[in-house]
Amino acid sequence: MILEHVEAVLERCPALSGVRAELVAAAEAICACHRRGGKVLVCGNGGSAADSEHIVGELVKGFVLPRRIPPADAVRLAGTGDAETTAELTGKLQQGVAAMSLTGHPSLATAIDNDTGRQMIFAQQVYVCGRPGDILIALSTSGNSVNVLHALTVARAFGLRTIGFNGSRPAKMDPLCDILLKVPETETHKIQELHLPAYHTICLLVEQELFGSEAG
Repeated sequence: MILEHVEAVLERCPALSGVRAELVAAAEAICACHRRGGKVLVCGNGGSAADSEHIVGELVKGFVLPRRIPPADAVRLAGTGDAETTAELTGKLQQGVAAMSLTGHPSLATAIDNDTGRQMIFAQQVYVCGRPGDILIALSTSGNSVNVLHALTVARAFGLRTIGFNGSRPAKMDPLCDILLKVPETETHKIQELHLPAYHTICLLVEQELFGSEAG
């Protein structure tokens, strides 16, 4: 894995030096999951819910690279429709990592909240949508959000790898995470300010490894 993105973020954000190894480990785990045909689930509350959607956006489509589709896929498209449509699809579709945010389904979330309680919103989705070898990325600035803890518990029970983001204080989510990025802040907004460059770096590493010019 090419690591210039890690060095660049550490130069801009020296506070992340303590999670250097975890940045690389998280990217490697996501790449391995993708190569096995797995998917990435992401969850968090409040600002971390926005971060969940943000992470998915960087994984599913191009981030800084074009991620053109493979020639074989272009050939498959060429035989399925009119030339103008298939040319547009071939030129605009991008490769990506299968990922979904567990925060973006209001009808489902409110149904779960109404029927079994809001603490179950993420856990229910992990139980139904997660498969062994998939990844759950969980963000919680306190590290103690009950709905996040429930999701991590289900993920660990059913064979998903878990990547956690929180702050510097000891937290209940810590032992539930295979890879844990504890940024050196204790206030919510300051923790979130460090989460963003951390997950951006992970997404950049993943993109370079899977879709860069040297990728197989």
